[in-house]
Amino acid sequence: MSKLSPFHLAIPVNNLSECRNFYTNILNFEEGRSSDHWVDYNFFGHQLVIHYKEKIEEDSHSNPVDGKDVPVPHFGVVLEWNKFWEFAELLKSKDIKFIIEPYIRFEGKVGEQATMFFKDPSGNALEFKAFKDIGQLFAK
Repeated sequence: MSKLSPFHLAIPVNNLSECRNFYTNILNFEEGRSSDHWVDYNFFGHQLVIHYKEKIEEDSHSNPVDGKDVPVPHFGVVLEWNKFWEFAELLKSKDIKFIIEPYIRFEGKVGEQATMFFKDPSGNALEFKAFKDIGQLFAK
């Protein structure tokens, strides 16, 4: 796979200070620039920005995948296999409440991957995944 350009993703949060603590001290993401309404983060080499936005009533949506209810929408990063499990252990040590605990999805099938889901304090769903064989990322 060729080197990817970093992506930029901006998400709404309804409590900037609580989410700043979550992304900085729980997920251990390096903070970049900030203002009183937004904070930039190094999101595994990508740029994630949390922007303050008043809470809006939300509908909770999910799709069934591999027998689990996957929250939609969600975002995240594909990590290296060992980095995924290290990150999962960090999250467990910080008492993250998982929507879907770290596990192997599609085990023994095309697209086999490790995956986990959880939400930030504003309800944004995050997924992190890893493939032993990165060539399976887009496999059919």
